[in-house]
Amino acid sequence: MMRLNKYIASCGFCSRREADQLIEGGRVCVNGQTAISGMQVSDADLVEVDKKFVKPMSEKVVLAYNKPVGVTCTEKDKHAEKTIVEAVNYPVRLTYAGRLDKESEGLMIMTNDGELIQRMMKGANRHEKEYVVKVDREITHSFLERMSNGVYLKELDETTRPCSLEKLGKYTFQIVLTQGLNRQIRRMCAYFGYEIKRLVRIRIMNVELKDLKTGEYRVLEGEELFNLYRLCGMK
Repeated sequence: MMRLNKYIASCGFCSRREADQLIEGGRVCVNGQTAISGMQVSDADLVEVDKKFVKPMSEKVVLAYNKPVGVTCTEKDKHAEKTIVEAVNYPVRLTYAGRLDKESEGLMIMTNDGELIQRMMKGANRHEKEYVVKVDREITHSFLERMSNGVYLKELDETTRPCSLEKLGKYTFQIVLTQGLNRQIRRMCAYFGYEIKRLVRIRIMNVELKDLKTGEYRVLEGEELFNLYRLCGMK
């Protein structure tokens, strides 16, 4: 027996937190009855999400995907030109850990392992994500120093955690975050009057973008996959 939210996550459908939202929204049924939060289920139970049966995945798949600009990080959106699920077009249902906005590009982790997504998304774990950013005007020492110390984002009513920054060129810098607020880097730059011209995520934890071409993916395996699970406390 396991909690229903964990069961749904193990199906690769979504994270536990998202599963809780589905349950609370009345979108989950167990054995034909609307589910309630906290209930326990087993493999003998028939679990439906949005009237579709779900089952735990026996084989876990983890991909590194280089998201192009213009692809929207959502599973379904009739207004999106192209969703990430359509773009990856993988034969097994996958979801993602950590969004990139439509205008941004770079590394995404796609998987059917809901527990892995849960561990990666938990903010308290402070997992590192690294980006290369190009802005519209010259980068100053003051900008780098103030950004690294944390920025109060009024629209989110939250101050960003201290982070690591390095100047790469006149208009380009590298930044390492340990949190994932909505459009965080864009909001931080705007606070100091900078507009982002290009934003590329090049690393998530131990997984690097490297020479993966735009719009392509590779299956994680071997030491790279083992270390990702290890860093998430799953090995």
